[in-house]
Amino acid sequence: MLSNELAELFSILGDPTRLRILSLVRDEEASVQALSENLEISHSAVSHQLRLLRAHRLVRSRREGRNVLYSLGDQCVWDLLRVGESHLVHRGNEDDE
Repeated sequence: MLSNELAELFSILGDPTRLRILSLVRDEEASVQALSENLEISHSAVSHQLRLLRAHRLVRSRREGRNVLYSLGDQCVWDLLRVGESHLVHRGNEDDE
């Protein structure tokens, strides 16, 4: 049933490091090295998170020489995150009323 797959997707998206990675590869490709430096975490930690994101097709990769570059899986991934942010902003505005 799709509800189990959707729950798993939201579980994957529920990690702040993975969300930061998705944000970093939204507009441009990035290597593990670049992600590691930007996030200030080890290469192995970045690689682990990327494996999970790739397994759920949230990012894609391509090889360029010796480097592997990662990018957003497709626009739907970013749309999902944008809608989530919109919900949080909207919910925050209701709390002010």
